[in-house]
Amino acid sequence: MLSRNCWIGAGFVRNAVWDCLHGRAPSSLFGDVDVVWFDPERTHPSEDREIEAALRTMDPSVAWDVKNQARMHLRNGDAPYVSATDAMCRWPETATAVAVRRSEQDHCDIAAPFGLDDLFGLIVRPTPSFADAKRQLYNDRVQAKEWLKTWPLLRAV
Repeated sequence: MLSRNCWIGAGFVRNAVWDCLHGRAPSSLFGDVDVVWFDPERTHPSEDREIEAALRTMDPSVAWDVKNQARMHLRNGDAPYVSATDAMCRWPETATAVAVRRSEQDHCDIAAPFGLDDLFGLIVRPTPSFADAKRQLYNDRVQAKEWLKTWPLLRAV
């Protein structure tokens, strides 16, 4: 169904970590689970919808949001991405650009192109892609998400 270059990431991982660091049980405040994958041969959005339907069959309680990162550069106005982790480099915040997957050895693989320091340090910071030309998009997103109200220990830099 999915390629080996498949991850669960973004808000699902970020929010779980921030909840833990705030001494709370994981919240369901933000509802969806982002599944990111990469296959340049299967870029039609219907591929994502089929995968979402299969995931809903396995667990209908989860709002799955599946995106093949091989086409997301078009939406974002970037050069084509070469992998899911390459696409993560163009996500808005460093703490959001984190994803996990279960390995064949039943371990947890982590993709974090900007490292984990901001995530675990409770820092909201734009990625280089959003530091300049897309800075207003980043600012609007941080304000709309109200993260600093939800997680008061966060620091925006």
